[in-house]
Amino acid sequence: MRSMSGSRRNSGSSLVSSSSASSNLSHLEEDTWILWGRIVNEWDEWRRKKDKLLKELIRKGIPHHFRAIVWQLLGNATDMPVKNQYSELLKMSSPCEKLIRRDIARTYPEHEFFKGQDSLGQEVLFNVMKAYSLVDREVGYCQGSAFIVGLLLMQMPEEEAFCVFVRLMQEYRLRELFKPTMAELGLCIYQFEYLLQEQLPELNVHFRSQSFHTSMYASSWFLTLFLTFLPMPVATRIFDIFMYEGLEIIFRVGMAILQYNQTDLIQLDMEGMSQHFQKVIPHQFDSCPDKLILRAYQVKYNPKRMKKLRTENRLLKQRIETLEKGQVTRAQEAEENYVIKRELAVVRQQFSVTSQNLEKAQDTIGELQREKYTELFVTGLQTQLEQSRLQEAELLGALKEMQDKVLDIEKRSSSLPDENNVAQLQDELKLVKLRELETLHSFREMQDTVTELNQRWQVHMSKGGGGHWKESPKKNALNELQDKLMGVRLREAQAQAELKEVKLKAIQLESQNQIHSKLIGRHEVESAAMQERLQQLAGQNKGLQAQLTEMKRKQAELDCKSKEEVMAVRLREADSMAAMAELRQKIAELEIQKEEGLIQGQLNHSDSRQYITQLRDQIGELKNELHVNQIPSCFLYFSEIIDVGRHIKHDILDSLLWPSSV
Repeated sequence: MRSMSGSRRNSGSSLVSSSSASSNLSHLEEDTWILWGRIVNEWDEWRRKKDKLLKELIRKGIPHHFRAIVWQLLGNATDMPVKNQYSELLKMSSPCEKLIRRDIARTYPEHEFFKGQDSLGQEVLFNVMKAYSLVDREVGYCQGSAFIVGLLLMQMPEEEAFCVFVRLMQEYRLRELFKPTMAELGLCIYQFEYLLQEQLPELNVHFRSQSFHTSMYASSWFLTLFLTFLPMPVATRIFDIFMYEGLEIIFRVGMAILQYNQTDLIQLDMEGMSQHFQKVIPHQFDSCPDKLILRAYQVKYNPKRMKKLRTENRLLKQRIETLEKGQVTRAQEAEENYVIKRELAVVRQQFSVTSQNLEKAQDTIGELQREKYTELFVTGLQTQLEQSRLQEAELLGALKEMQDKVLDIEKRSSSLPDENNVAQLQDELKLVKLRELETLHSFREMQDTVTELNQRWQVHMSKGGGGHWKESPKKNALNELQDKLMGVRLREAQAQAELKEVKLKAIQLESQNQIHSKLIGRHEVESAAMQERLQQLAGQNKGLQAQLTEMKRKQAELDCKSKEEVMAVRLREADSMAAMAELRQKIAELEIQKEEGLIQGQLNHSDSRQYITQLRDQIGELKNELHVNQIPSCFLYFSEIIDVGRHIKHDILDSLLWPSSV
């Protein structure tokens, strides 16, 4: 009877040990609500002391009924002052109301909560979007933000959804994404292209060859957080992690999707890839969102490198703005040079007209010297003389303005960088020297002309300067006209000299302009060469990165194999422990049977000795097996054996469910 009861207890213990794993799993499922309830009640302590465990739980998914309060706690949006302003904001009018009304019907059109023109979902969605457009007038309303608000409204009332959305815009970089310039979206695309180029170089080359730009498929990922790309259960799991870790999960999930579909995408053209992104990829992880999350956290992501990329993108934008300003400055200088050239042409034309008038005056004076002089003719000469004086004054004013402009241009030219490489500019300097020689030659000719005019004037004054009072009035008037004409010719010569000097400065400035333009051309050629070198180095870097990625992949495979082998060894150890427990139990049963046989005296002397000998042989065999398994030969009680088996199986379940904590 006791042996039968022992066998029953043995069968019962085996049933308990075999069902321990399933009971633990069901226990964990039942305790999920209790666990998350304790997390919500002890939120500050969990964030302060159990942050890593909380992160793991969030990655495994927040229960549906706890999402509303957990999202508010993660966003620190439980007690916000803007919540008290919500009712007042709804009474105001917003300039974005028409745009919001237009897009509401296209937000989750298949969802029951938002289906129908006058549905409750559309009404509360309009209220939240209108209220935010009044709070943040710089952003106002942007397409794509309604999907995020719609997801919040599926989980919580509109006041709480409004507070969480305000916190998301302020603390999670979404406000920069939705600004009119969308500068943050450009930065995210720049960072994502770097990850694609580093980790999937073949796919990146294929995208570029097909002109399939990153913004064509990734813009909606960042603007709607995959809410318009993936099914709602999968997108909600991603949003759980986004509330805790920010935009990093968007980069990880995007790279995981591209890694999973790399083989198929490389074989498609641009239209085929667009169809693949729209129809195939969204439904690949419907049945198992954990598979996508696991792949996302296998993606290599370096936060420090992403910060450096943010700085590089900002510097690149500043450089582009500087280059654009430089081009505008060059265009303005070219326009000013053109205006100066036109003014020089006008001055030259005026000078030629004045020269013609002076020649006519000289001809008239010659005729007067050969003919008789009349008072009317003298009056005409005086009038022409006054006109020539006026033209001379205008020419002097124009020359002064030209000199001021030339000085201004010289100041601007002095601010330009000097040329250090003299050997490359020898040809240009020769041309400039030739021009300078020509200008100096013309200037010397003008000086000779002025000297000759001065000599003539002095001769004229020596001949007729002291005898004018003896001549007739007409003769005196003629002499005065000749004196004035000689003065006009002197001033004309001086004006020509100044004009030559202005031409000389203009030629020098043109030469400097040509030198600087050629310098700019040389710098552009050098920059192109440096860019080619940079592209070559980038190609080599891509190859090395591909090799490094392959080595890391092989290392990861080896790590997985080693983990599997360790797990198999632990399972074999557990099986051996269970077998040893059964052997110990059998030994205990045989000892009990031996004692019963000796006490009760049911066997005769010879039979008992034979039976005891058999029992001793069996006990010896069992002890030998125990020695082979390297287990001490001391016996344990039956309850202790059951406890050991339970502890072993609990350890195995913990290693399967919580691999990071073991």
